[in-house]
Amino acid sequence: MSEPSQKKENLLSHLRALAEPIIGNEKMELVDLEFTREHSGWVLRLFIDKPGGVNLDDCAMISRTVGTVLDVEDAIEGPYHLEVSSPGLNRRLKSPLHFRQVEGRKVRLKTYGPIGEPPRRNFSGFVTGVAEDAVMLDIPGGGHFRIPFSEIAKANLEFE
Repeated sequence: MSEPSQKKENLLSHLRALAEPIIGNEKMELVDLEFTREHSGWVLRLFIDKPGGVNLDDCAMISRTVGTVLDVEDAIEGPYHLEVSSPGLNRRLKSPLHFRQVEGRKVRLKTYGPIGEPPRRNFSGFVTGVAEDAVMLDIPGGGHFRIPFSEIAKANLEFE
């Protein structure tokens, strides 16, 4: 891993460590976070969720609370914008827990390299099981696949 990408990974880990306990105390989950450069400058996005979904008041409260901690800790060098939102209907799936939460539902995922016979990188199917190291998918008309988490480049819940 290059030095700039290692530095960014370290920053993301630090930001997650600061934000997760605050969000957890409010009975919510930090689903994902990203720190990216956009035309308006640096943006830190927190994606939060809770049973029944989050609302605007939840996002505003988490933004104030986490924003204050980030400022006190001086966690991010230079100016940035903090955005807090729901992961949305087509939420990203990153961990085994995320896949367990959507078991029986349809997902779309892309792998780093070809898997299965015939080899393919793009999958759209139903989560039929989740192991510690892989997710099992049933592709309508395409069979069953066991896809290791280490091979998943991107995965999203597919809104039906």
